[in-house]
Amino acid sequence: MSDLLKGKRGLIMGVANDRSIAWGIAKALHEAGAELAFTYQGEAFGKRLEPLAASVGSDFMVDVDVTDDDSLDAAFDGLGARWPTIDFVVHAIAFSDKSELTGRFLNTSRANFKHSMDISAYSFIEVARRAHPLMIDNGGTLLTLTYQGSNRVVPNYNVMGVAKAALESATRYLANDLGPEGIRVNAISPGPMKTLAGAAIGGARKTYKHTDLNAPLRSNATLEAVGGTAVYLCSDAGACTTGEIIRVDGGFHVLGMPQPDYL
Repeated sequence: MSDLLKGKRGLIMGVANDRSIAWGIAKALHEAGAELAFTYQGEAFGKRLEPLAASVGSDFMVDVDVTDDDSLDAAFDGLGARWPTIDFVVHAIAFSDKSELTGRFLNTSRANFKHSMDISAYSFIEVARRAHPLMIDNGGTLLTLTYQGSNRVVPNYNVMGVAKAALESATRYLANDLGPEGIRVNAISPGPMKTLAGAAIGGARKTYKHTDLNAPLRSNATLEAVGGTAVYLCSDAGACTTGEIIRVDGGFHVLGMPQPDYL
């Protein structure tokens, strides 16, 4: 796939470190020939991102707070000044107070509910609104990340499940809005992965092990597999795919109960 994205360029939002799903996607897109720009939030994440961005030949990094309209405006104005058009945006941003990713969903606070929805779901709409003018001439791809806790109860996932359900619905509505302009909008739904974000969820290790043992492929998703799916969606091969939630979870989503050995 070394030339599948040759001549294409886009923005990656949400790389925390080299184990991030966003980084797996960025690396795969780069290997397929794409030029990349990156956003991060805060100095600490910027320092982690800088050598990673450099390793894929990128010198474009911008600090963005997705809850701040001025910050988003400045980021996309800067991107537009650098590249008059872009071909894709990868939105890999989500947040919830770690203290509410354990125990009962019933105890979700109003403040954390609103904050989680704002960052994890609404920000994708804000990003799409700003990316749209940069894609309107040639079309493009908007891509976000979700998880099966959006439609099935996963212990401790709590408010993030509700936020991801909203994100998936937003994906479908945006796909309908932007389709006439050749802009495709999709989400990738990996199984549990050993990332900084995933570690914040209560019982993460047990969830990871359970999926690894029971998925039809007897494996959790890998960064390479998720990255490859992103390459397909951002390439011309994905020209007729939009509004989809594509699962990359070893087939775990098809199960009705654990494998016999683990009942």
